[in-house]
Amino acid sequence: MLETFLSINDAVNAVVWGPPFLVLLVGTGLYLTIRLDFFQFKHFKLSWDKSFGRYFSKEVEEEGGVLSSFQAISSAMAATLGVGNIAGVSTAISLGGPGAVFWMWISALVGMATKFGEAQLGVKFREKHGEDDYTGGVMYYIEHGMGGKWKWLAVLYAFFAGIAAFGIGNMVQSNTLAHAAESGFAIPTWITGLAVSFFVGLVILGGIKRIGKVAERLVPIMAIFYFIGGFIIILINISALPGVLADIFANAFSPAAAFGGFAGASVRMAVRFGIARGVFSNEAGLGAASIVHAQAKNKPTRQGMWGIWEVFIDTIVVGSITAFVVLLTGALGTGETGAVLAAEGFTRGLPGPGGYIINISIIIFAYTTMLTWSFYGEESWRYLFGKKIVQPYRVVFVILLFIGAIGALEPIWLLADTLNGLMAAPNLVALIVLAGVIVKEKDDYMDTLDKSA
Repeated sequence: MLETFLSINDAVNAVVWGPPFLVLLVGTGLYLTIRLDFFQFKHFKLSWDKSFGRYFSKEVEEEGGVLSSFQAISSAMAATLGVGNIAGVSTAISLGGPGAVFWMWISALVGMATKFGEAQLGVKFREKHGEDDYTGGVMYYIEHGMGGKWKWLAVLYAFFAGIAAFGIGNMVQSNTLAHAAESGFAIPTWITGLAVSFFVGLVILGGIKRIGKVAERLVPIMAIFYFIGGFIIILINISALPGVLADIFANAFSPAAAFGGFAGASVRMAVRFGIARGVFSNEAGLGAASIVHAQAKNKPTRQGMWGIWEVFIDTIVVGSITAFVVLLTGALGTGETGAVLAAEGFTRGLPGPGGYIINISIIIFAYTTMLTWSFYGEESWRYLFGKKIVQPYRVVFVILLFIGAIGALEPIWLLADTLNGLMAAPNLVALIVLAGVIVKEKDDYMDTLDKSA
């Protein structure tokens, strides 16, 4: 039974992560980058000023919505800063070689435009149902932006996202967290499973407001903690950095030779796994983040600017930390993969504290990822079945956390990878169709800025 399931999943996965789909994924980001006149690069500082800069200036936000923009971005990054940055990036390198890092960067640079569009449209087409009750995301900008005849595509997205929430946002995370606790602190997986179910349930039963409050506290602290640990390792090995960078760029266009436990990698593998794992890391193209961005007290284009920085911090900064640690310490030659490879890099780079840094990071990142993905799934099932589904969904979500913690990892990872691709397809179609709306909304906002200057 399991073998049949895995063979079917492999066949679907080969299609959704095959060359045509990867071209569509990166091509959509490139298309939006061109249509937006390279907005994420030309207005990089402006996007900072209107996102994190506004937060640090304590400027009051009153634009509807439930969450502050910082709570929204923290919640969105709670879903992306996690296993994808650690296990996902490490897997990309172990399967695609150093060159995979280059393609991860490329997917992120154009993905900044993709995430800008997703966040902007999420706010623009959201619905208000009552006090502190907003819904938004891919389903809504497909239905309201593209028209009622496209509702079937919105339903398809909601179904894929709803199922994916039980995989990528639930069992994958609890499983990885449980194994990190077991290997790092000798805690049995069933105990971790019970603890995870309790602490996640404690937050998600309070809805998006409670998720936002927890995310805005945990996410920045953990991101800085992980960054500092990785940055210290980079500084210790700074003399080897030019050679690592040379390998990244060389192996992006030529095969990576085998050494030690590393089997080598072709250019095709570098491209495939670099882009696929880059998307798993920052989720640009999946559209899921638009669901929580739609909760922000902000204007559409200004919230889109938070999306630009979400991808930059997630992949260009945090994802690169993992990549450099793995490559600088020689951990790639061990033949390990996933989170174990990242842990090997941190342990080699900082003997003693390195192992604790990676295990604590995985535990906290996985925890916050589960919180936000529970909301993504909740909103997807709510779109399909109405508000009555919310409480039963939350109960099922919590139960599956325990099952994921004590179950086998490989089938869950493989299914999550496939569901990522299936989710992306309806969203990418919507972004291409609605590119004109994204551009007009951006131009109108920039005109307003020019007039007020």
